[in-house]
Amino acid sequence: MESPSPSVPSVPDEREVQRAALVDHRQRLTDALALAPYDLILYLERAVVYSELAYPDLAAGDAYRALLLTDEVLNEGFEYHEEAKESLEAHSTEPYPKVLDHGDLLSNIKNMADGEDIDGSEPYRQLATTASVRCFQILSLSLLLCGCLASASDFVEKGLKILPENKELLEIKGYIEQVARRRLRLKPDEPIDFHDLPDTGAVRREIYPWNTYEPDRFSEESLSFLNGQLETMAPKCAVKVSCLPVLLEGENNTDEYEIIPTCNQLGLFAKEDIAPGEAVLKEYSLLTANNRHKESTCDACGTELPPLKVQTEAVSCPECYDTVFCDEFCFSQAEEQYHPAVCDKDVDSIAKDPEAKDVAESLYLLLLARLLAMSNHQEVHPLELKEIKYIWGDFVPTQLNDIDLSVNAGPPPEWTLPFSFKYNIEIPLHILEKMDIDIFETLPQHDLWVFNTAYSKFRGTASARKGLRDGRPEVAAVHPFWCLANHDCDPNVTWEWGGRMTLFARETRVVGNRPGGIKAGEEILNHYCDVDLPVKDRREWAQGALGGWCMCKRCRDEAAVTNGSD
Repeated sequence: MESPSPSVPSVPDEREVQRAALVDHRQRLTDALALAPYDLILYLERAVVYSELAYPDLAAGDAYRALLLTDEVLNEGFEYHEEAKESLEAHSTEPYPKVLDHGDLLSNIKNMADGEDIDGSEPYRQLATTASVRCFQILSLSLLLCGCLASASDFVEKGLKILPENKELLEIKGYIEQVARRRLRLKPDEPIDFHDLPDTGAVRREIYPWNTYEPDRFSEESLSFLNGQLETMAPKCAVKVSCLPVLLEGENNTDEYEIIPTCNQLGLFAKEDIAPGEAVLKEYSLLTANNRHKESTCDACGTELPPLKVQTEAVSCPECYDTVFCDEFCFSQAEEQYHPAVCDKDVDSIAKDPEAKDVAESLYLLLLARLLAMSNHQEVHPLELKEIKYIWGDFVPTQLNDIDLSVNAGPPPEWTLPFSFKYNIEIPLHILEKMDIDIFETLPQHDLWVFNTAYSKFRGTASARKGLRDGRPEVAAVHPFWCLANHDCDPNVTWEWGGRMTLFARETRVVGNRPGGIKAGEEILNHYCDVDLPVKDRREWAQGALGGWCMCKRCRDEAAVTNGSD
């Protein structure tokens, strides 16, 4: 028998080498920021690295923090003025930082004005004003690449107010107008109404190369922890590895195939027979959100408050009386896990009573706000909290998200994480500031990639309850064990949320009206959308929430019939 040929190690291509070098550079800058958190130059340098790595959203996030620090430098009464000024003064002698030597930016420094003639001002003020223009350049271009045209236009105009003839800003403004005409379907001679510009786009949905918080969800350690937590919630169930069909990017011709691509995920499985109508799981969660201001819901669990009466079980926080809990248990849980971080901090009105178009985004934002409050009070990194640690965020492999800049490159990838400057960058930082959290010193806990990772986990797993007044979603929650029960359009359970999330075995199945109940060994099949919708509508929901078309057997069978009749 011939001996096997020795394996030849694969040689990384040039792109992989460049990417590895950039990721390493990003880490060095991140380490430097841990030592100098108010150094706006470091943020700008890391923003450039993010741009080169094709993370325009993260570049925008760092440029915005740098912009906030330029305000701190230029305004003596601001909270971090001294720290930001001291950090910038270290860069105030020539040669100036390379990150500012972009186009004709440095050569025009004496033509700038920040509401005054700065020719005779101190070098650090001139440098701060120069840096603010660089921030506007990076912000406007990065947000344009993310699809956030309104915010990109706003930042480019702010930059041009400081330096009206800046070539780079004028070019970016031209790009924004070109894209706006395509998006709004305008003729070349039609004026652009900048109030109509779209301000949401999509970015990469992935486990970032530097994310060390994502667990090995299939390890014995993870499964042991999850099953230990599950025992009291679902004594007849266990968490195991499940083989699921891969969500596809869109319409395809594989619905009639016998064999389709699959992937491993966690799932819930019955350890014993479960009768029709029997409760499968009862789960309590404090990771909830309510987007109605002063609404009669429990701040902790999101359930409707009991009617007002003398003997009510409802409990008000003694420090911020408007915050009400449905009973003493919820109040004590809130005090233990999150409420002191936001108590009497004037955060209650943020993102409340939104316009109809912003309802869903407001709920995701408020879930992030609750997560940050829990993290701050418990002194645990947001991604280490058990409420989201083991949730899969429908991540796409980093390599598939990369943009190939070579001559023979194919079309760019379709990124799947919804993104806006307002909900991903601006308001989360505003909430942290309201909570008296230093957004610069706590960068490791509150970096934009941390927010994006949390959003990835919320989308497609958070449940919502509609209000009776207008039918709009007004309360949302993440129940980490409920969402371990994987989605199927022919589920064997249904659910009810009223303070506790409860899964019940269905009395009858959707397809064929078959008898309900679950046999030992069978997987618990949940439903995250209205299973009475037509297959096209169900798949469109999955595309938006989960990042791809549902490929469950029911969807494939119904789509095959529909396609066959066309």
